[in-house]
Amino acid sequence: MPSKQPEHTGLVIDPLVLVTGGLVALLGVGILAAFLWMVPNAAVRESQSACRGLGGYNPLDGGNNHGSPMLCPGGQPCELPIAAPDFTAIDHTGKPVKLSDFRGKVVLLNFWASWCGVCKTEKPALTGMAESLGGDDFVVIALASDKSWSDVLVAIIQALAPGAALPERSENGDIAMPAALAAYQQALPHGIPFKVFLDRPKGEDTIGQIASSWGIKAVPESALIDRKGNIRAYFVNKRDWEAPVAQTCLRAVIDE
Repeated sequence: MPSKQPEHTGLVIDPLVLVTGGLVALLGVGILAAFLWMVPNAAVRESQSACRGLGGYNPLDGGNNHGSPMLCPGGQPCELPIAAPDFTAIDHTGKPVKLSDFRGKVVLLNFWASWCGVCKTEKPALTGMAESLGGDDFVVIALASDKSWSDVLVAIIQALAPGAALPERSENGDIAMPAALAAYQQALPHGIPFKVFLDRPKGEDTIGQIASSWGIKAVPESALIDRKGNIRAYFVNKRDWEAPVAQTCLRAVIDE
């Protein structure tokens, strides 16, 4: 009597189930793609809204808002972003430093001067922001329109350590650099969280040569520059850099 072969049963898939499952999977992929598309766009909108609320998206027009032939080609009004002109400033040791040396980092470039009272009132907020946001991918640069480092150091003491002892001036009004440096180190023994470079004015001018080449006629002004060296926002006059809207504007560019 011949043996009976065992019956083999396979998995039977209902075509309707297969089609439905495929549609569900496709829908899931579509939702995920839409989500991934919406998240960065939402972040961009948030940063634009924050920077606009901070007054950083005004056209550069050469008038009240700012502008120069170096920033806007042909001196015509232009919209952001635009390339930040490179420059060479001087550090406290006399070493030349270029803006392009910081390419790959987000830079907040703050134009100021020791003789500018408004600039001094802005420095505490600038310091607080630099402490909270500073890191390997973000740097704050304060470019001083001054003829001497002594005046710069004294102004920093006045802004960030009010009440600290200041060095005496000579009969002609100058302050010796060793005395200014000693007073600075005593008043601010841990230093400051931003970099300061010197932008010496030409002749009897009060605005530094670099600031002048950017079309700046009064300080403070600040430029937010991305990793590629493009100005993403520009601020005329002082800002509260510790305000939530300012933090959002800066953080959005840092996190890109």
